Amino acid sequence: MMEMNTKVSYDFPKTVEKTDGYRVPFALYKLERILDILGLTPVKGEILATLALRVANYDVLKTSALATELMATLNELGYIAEAKTYLEAHEKEEQTWREQTDPTLRLDRLQSKDPSLVHENANKDSNVFNTQRDLTAGTVGKTLGLKMMPKHIAKAHLRGDIHYHDLDYTPWSPMTNCCLIDFKEMLTKGFKIGNAEVESPHSIQTATAQMSQIIANVASSQYGGCSADRVDEVLEPFAYKNYEKHLAEAKEYIVETEKQVEFARKRTKKDIYDAMQALEYEINTLFSSQGQTPFTTLGFGLGTSWIAREIQKSILKIRIEGLGKEKRTAIFPKLVFSIKQGLNLNPGEPNYDIKELALECATKRMYPDVLMYDKIKELTGSFKAPMGCRSFLQGWQDKDGREVNSGRMNLGVVTLNLPRIALESKGDQELFWQILNDKIALCKEALKFKVARVLEALPENAPILYQYGAFGQRLKPGDDVSQLFLDERATVSLGYIGLYEVGTLFYGPDWESDQAAHDFTLQIVKKLYDACVAWSNETGYHFSVYSTPSESLTDRFCKIDTKRFGKIKDITDKEYYTNSFHYDVRKHPTPFEKILFEMDYPKYAAGGFIHYCEYPNLRQNPKALEAVWDFAYDKVGYLGTNTPIDRCYKCGFQGEFKATARGFECPACGNHDPKSCDCVKRTCGYLGNPLQRPMVHGRHAEIAARAKNIGPGMVTDDK
Repeated sequence: MMEMNTKVSYDFPKTVEKTDGYRVPFALYKLERILDILGLTPVKGEILATLALRVANYDVLKTSALATELMATLNELGYIAEAKTYLEAHEKEEQTWREQTDPTLRLDRLQSKDPSLVHENANKDSNVFNTQRDLTAGTVGKTLGLKMMPKHIAKAHLRGDIHYHDLDYTPWSPMTNCCLIDFKEMLTKGFKIGNAEVESPHSIQTATAQMSQIIANVASSQYGGCSADRVDEVLEPFAYKNYEKHLAEAKEYIVETEKQVEFARKRTKKDIYDAMQALEYEINTLFSSQGQTPFTTLGFGLGTSWIAREIQKSILKIRIEGLGKEKRTAIFPKLVFSIKQGLNLNPGEPNYDIKELALECATKRMYPDVLMYDKIKELTGSFKAPMGCRSFLQGWQDKDGREVNSGRMNLGVVTLNLPRIALESKGDQELFWQILNDKIALCKEALKFKVARVLEALPENAPILYQYGAFGQRLKPGDDVSQLFLDERATVSLGYIGLYEVGTLFYGPDWESDQAAHDFTLQIVKKLYDACVAWSNETGYHFSVYSTPSESLTDRFCKIDTKRFGKIKDITDKEYYTNSFHYDVRKHPTPFEKILFEMDYPKYAAGGFIHYCEYPNLRQNPKALEAVWDFAYDKVGYLGTNTPIDRCYKCGFQGEFKATARGFECPACGNHDPKSCDCVKRTCGYLGNPLQRPMVHGRHAEIAARAKNIGPGMVTDDK
């Protein structure tokens, strides 16, 4: 057992004050870690005892004074070289701080196309002008944002203890993150964009055209994803206006009532298809001010009228058909199909035929993901689509007792680097919990700062959100925006990454079947949940646990920790950390095993979660996918499909492209030209095209590892 784990007591001050005035409890493990890094582990006790005497008279110990006294102690005891190394490390950290907060230096990195900057987001094409403009603004925004936030939070972000998400937009701007747009309110009551006062539409074609404009404007007024919840039910009354118009026309020329109805229905179905196809194309041709296609999600599947059913079928048929003359897979909008027992789960239920169509679509285009109605209600308190990728609102009622989902939002995410805490603890679970408590407290301060910054917004900063209905209520210029966030109407999220790696460090790389390991990792997520509940009660904002879709963060955290701890088998040597609570992607679980392994975690992480399973080519076997969906219905709330759908237009290959050093390529002819390939991969819960928008190395490594798992026999018709 290492010396740090012995119960030696030293009389250090109880409180340490950071350079920005923030006070924290004294943590002996931090001093021990420094001495370990300096190679002074064998004499650690002597150094700590001497240092404790030097600082005994401090009531509150400032970090600057602690550093000075540690230097003096090392020199006094003859560890001159180590004292010099410590001083150099301290100066290097300060130099890093100056560099990271210098906009000129970061702009130079962007100009030289530093991959960590230009490829940070898998859905931003850094070759186009408007994305380049956004990247430039974001580069400056990051440096200014670091200076705006408390220094101890900014330094924790730079060190890789935490990740302050979307630093290119916030805190420099008081933007919100993601939301469920209140399309029903906006389309019913009208809204304003720019100089145009837009009235309620009189047809589904106009309604979807207005939706695309709303999406573009909302996406430019926030930095996260936006969703249209129950879009089939929202658009139903506008399609009914088409039907009434066609029925009136039919009555002028057709005598028989039955044929009048037949004519009106046929025309309305055509209108619905055309409108939904236009929406699909419009979303994929939009560019927000962030330099990317708006990250949009369409939730649907619960409507029961013939019109709602037709909207559902049109969404799926259009996605199956594909985009353009080459019939490419659409990246957006993300499709999320609702499955509900009694409606569409089992054969013979009214909308089962639409579930069959959704299965066909998922085998060919990966989307739709599926929401299990009863489980989502159990986990989150009400049924609704996620905001963007996986962020969920909790059930909420207004002062009149009405359930409200659309018009609500998330205020931001801070993610905790769990593998680092495990590595720092060196296998000591007691120390692990101590460090975790310290980092949770740090995250609380970071999240409180996020909220405080958003509260500085004025309704006129984002009229579409605050004044014209996207956030459900219509504020006046100068109104206090906090009224839309208080009483837990909005969420703010504590994220986490790398639960698999934590389990591996304490229980070995095959811990998935170890009940003690499962209970330990579940207890970690519960610890985060308990903290969020306490913060919610304290502040009035809903703090939620969010299973982070890490994207570039899987790479960033792992790179920083590899530099500090070295290559550690099954933890840092993979070159990426595992997203949230997911099963190790390098292994070969069946979908059923993966679901059973992951199903317990969302109970404590209902603020954001998704499960997805790997499959071979399922185009000829949709029943195999249905077996998994049915198995998952009462076990998980949100399930995605990951199946090979790559296509090479040069040689005609369809299946899984091969991961190589230069990216993904056709295994038949070696083609990797995005103009003649359709290479689509699931990245952190949504789809991306790595040929057109290269991903960071760690993400390539994870996808390559996953690709090796896809083979015959992974899922069959039986369970």
